[in-house]
Amino acid sequence: MTRYRLVVEYDGGPFVGWQRQDNGPSVQGALEDAVFSFCAERVNVFGAGRTDSGVHALGQVAHFDIAGDKPADTVRDAVNYYLRQQGAPVSVVTAEVAAEDFHARFSATDRRYLYRILNRRSPPALDRGRVWHVIAPLDATAMHAAAQALIGRHDFSSFRAAACQADSPVKTLDEARVERVGDEVRLHFRARSFLHSQVRIMAGTLRTVGEGKWGVAEVAAALAARDRAAAGPTAPPDGLYLVAVGY
Repeated sequence: MTRYRLVVEYDGGPFVGWQRQDNGPSVQGALEDAVFSFCAERVNVFGAGRTDSGVHALGQVAHFDIAGDKPADTVRDAVNYYLRQQGAPVSVVTAEVAAEDFHARFSATDRRYLYRILNRRSPPALDRGRVWHVIAPLDATAMHAAAQALIGRHDFSSFRAAACQADSPVKTLDEARVERVGDEVRLHFRARSFLHSQVRIMAGTLRTVGEGKWGVAEVAAALAARDRAAAGPTAPPDGLYLVAVGY
């Protein structure tokens, strides 16, 4: 058996999420079907992050094992061919042979997410479904200042979806950065792991800051409350991207 490590990008719009489910198409399922079409082997494709329905990826990392020793470039090109045959908006950017003990999820040391807010009056045309369109002017500097209250090791119960299955709400957020680039406000987050919808709830909360309704103190108080009702709304999945995974 040979283990292959992939870097994958995808448009999450048509999918119920990364994880294979019975209620619709998944990214994992599309990749597994493509591998089967290529080599007639039913495999489990493991991903570094279980992105939710509608969430995109620029640098998802995945792995799977198949018999034999096929060149990594052949695997990449073949899987991409069958993904195109499916019409799936998924692309294997790179493929390489990995060590036997490499695991896309459990070997990861950090995950980086980007949340894009299009902050202008006019709606998106080319980026429809790929940004959160917010008309009210946002103060990115205030959002960045408030985001610093979230950095560190905390109980993030206030930023955790009710459906979250994590054993503990305690996580360590290593980076929270907000910048304005033209009409976009971009939120960057980095941690070893995140709770279910944590990034989207942080983005929704920081939008409230950007509109001038909250400040640093309110974000800190929401975090300290350890109560989902204390934080802001959950931002839509459209603007969220898994950008990179560190090992």
